[in-house]
Formats: sequence, structure tokens, C-alpha cells
Amino acid sequence: MIALEDLNPLDRASFVSALDGIFEHSPWIAEQAWERRPFADLRQLHQTLVEVVQASSEEDKLRLIRAHPDLVGAAARAGTLTRESTAEQARIDDLTPEDIARFERDNARYWERFGFPFVICVRENKKQAILAGFTSRLRHDPATEQRNALDEISKIAWYRLKDRICEPPTHPADMDYRHG
Repeated sequence: MIALEDLNPLDRASFVSALDGIFEHSPWIAEQAWERRPFADLRQLHQTLVEVVQASSEEDKLRLIRAHPDLVGAAARAGTLTRESTAEQARIDDLTPEDIARFERDNARYWERFGFPFVICVRENKKQAILAGFTSRLRHDPATEQRNALDEISKIAWYRLKDRICEPPTHPADMDYRHG
């Protein structure tokens, strides 16, 4: 972990390195956010990163979405996911062979319909909700689904930031006095 107060003064390369993996294979987001330092808190950092994505070209947005792996896909089975994706996908447990087949089928249908992977914040959803999400989101038009994917990526980035960046408590009630 790195403290926000230590992240803010970093040079561009170190800043980008410290945020590596927050957005899947997309260091350009941190590179652009670096110019808007310093960040008062984690929420401002996250908001800035999201604004960089929102202001990016349609091509860059699609590249960002496509950088995400299929859930329970070939990369997961081959062990080639990023550290962050590996930890997140590990939360999808107790998979039966039928579940795996359904993920594979739904991933293929989703790719065929939209041209990018199904992205969902696994930390906020259990297996059944994810599978139901495939069904409901396959009904969307491509523009709606692109917005949904970017919203889910924003949530994923928030959790990854919270795992990576620590900031001092802003209120005495937030402090943990048990460890001293």
C-alpha cells in the first residue's frame, strides 16, 4: 500500500507505476490523471481517473473494456490474469461443470452481441447475480451496454484503489485505536 500523501508528489512514471493495474492494462488513464494532482482524498483521485475515461475517445473506451478478461474464461483457467483480476475472480467459487459451461456460453454470446467482454464488479455480486446479469444485459443495445461496462469498471477501480492507497482517517470515529 502507498499513502495518498506519498502518491501525490511522485513523478509521472512512479505515479503510473503505483497505480498499475487499477484499470486493466490501461496505464494511459493514470498518465493523464497525474497532471491533475494533488488529490485531496481517495474519492477525488477516483473521480479524476473516471473523468479521464469519460473524456477519452470511443476507441480508447472500447480498448479499456476489451482489456478486461472474460469471467471464468480461458485466461482464468490458464492462470494468465493480472494479480487484481485473479483475486477478484477467485470470489466466484463453488463452480460446477455446468456453471463453467454457462459462463463460457454466455461470454461467447456477449462477445458476439457487443464485441467486448461482459464486465461486472465481482466484489458486489455473487455467482447467481453475475449469471443473471448476463441474461438481463444481453437484452440491452450496444450503447447502453458500453455505459454499463464503463460503470462496472469504475466500481472495480474504486475497490482496487481502496486496496492500494491508504489515506488518513478524516474523522476521529474512523480511527482504529485497537492497534498502537
